[in-house]
Amino acid sequence: IVNVWYSVNGERLGTYNGHTGAVWCVDADWDTRHVLTGSADNSCRLWDCETGKQLALVKTSSAVRTCGFDFGGNIIMFSTDKQMGYQCFVSFFDLRDPSQIENNEPYMKIPCSDSKITSAVWGPLGEFIIAGHESGELNQFSAKVSPIRNSISLGQQCLGEDMALFDCTTLEHLKTFRTERPVNSAALSPIFDHVVLGGGQEAMDVTTTSTRIGKFEARFFHLAFEEEFGRVKGHFGPINSVAFHPDGKSYSSGGEDGYVRIHYFDPQYFEFEFEA
Repeated sequence: IVNVWYSVNGERLGTYNGHTGAVWCVDADWDTRHVLTGSADNSCRLWDCETGKQLALVKTSSAVRTCGFDFGGNIIMFSTDKQMGYQCFVSFFDLRDPSQIENNEPYMKIPCSDSKITSAVWGPLGEFIIAGHESGELNQFSAKVSPIRNSISLGQQCLGEDMALFDCTTLEHLKTFRTERPVNSAALSPIFDHVVLGGGQEAMDVTTTSTRIGKFEARFFHLAFEEEFGRVKGHFGPINSVAFHPDGKSYSSGGEDGYVRIHYFDPQYFEFEFEA
């Protein structure tokens, strides 16, 4: 079940009911009118953000792993898993043409036969998406023409216990942030040159591990110098997702322990950065 919460006080505002399987991805458009979700129940759904009403349903042949609105909120993309004899696909729908959703006919559908997509985001101006594959490869897929624009094999640069920073247009490798634990998620601060990483020991080993040994803290690094400058404890399971608030004054983390934690930065955090 997809939930929406008020970030100031943790009050749950409502739910989006309809999925019958694990929800792997959620995205809201720029003015928070619509919400897009993808699930293991082989569907991608569009919702009214305020009322929770389901506006559209796209059925797929396998689980929907990633989804997202372009920056104008008119184009949606989602990728499906490579499973049950079906290969991975990236599909693009234009919401301004209702017939595409009604007939389940995207204006473009790109096969990814080699390795399934595990994460994807829109690039600048909504011209392409950047997709990360299970094999450790990054690809750019144009949202206007079907061929791959650019690709890079990460090899050992960003697998397991590292987080790497790339140029979103050229896919040039810029920085590497090294840890001694698996990294599941990372986020860039919208106001400072800071990055937060979330991860920890594998979930299957959590029951026999203390929070200290499991290393479930959120870790903060300086974007330019690649140096760690802080850790935040709290989770007692691996962190699966981290995100900064758009104003940069807080960040949230979701963990295998079943909690979403919202942390607000002390005033000294901002004073220190501005002085530096």
